[in-house]
Amino acid sequence: MRFSRKVKLSPRYVGPYEILQRVGEVAYELAFPAELASVHPLFHVSMLKKCLGDPTSILPFERLGVDENLSFEEVPVEILDKQVKGLRNKEISTVKVFWRNHLVQGATW
Repeated sequence: MRFSRKVKLSPRYVGPYEILQRVGEVAYELAFPAELASVHPLFHVSMLKKCLGDPTSILPFERLGVDENLSFEEVPVEILDKQVKGLRNKEISTVKVFWRNHLVQGATW
């Protein structure tokens, strides 16, 4: 099961979670809360990231508002900035959006 849809703005990592044991050469078993009981606890080492305690890289599961099918909806909160880029014969406007489940540094154009 996926934690969310594969979209450009979806979080790359959810956690941190405790490693219970090493299974084989390249797999680890993780301890999940009861809400994630439907997710298989074994993960390949390439899917894991070492938690260094950086609060910008950690997205807590409780704050996401995850549905029963382990997906969540991105909701824009505020438009932080606007830009207009001129091409040869037309102008393209872009906006910087602050999202509900992200920090201000996670705002995207």
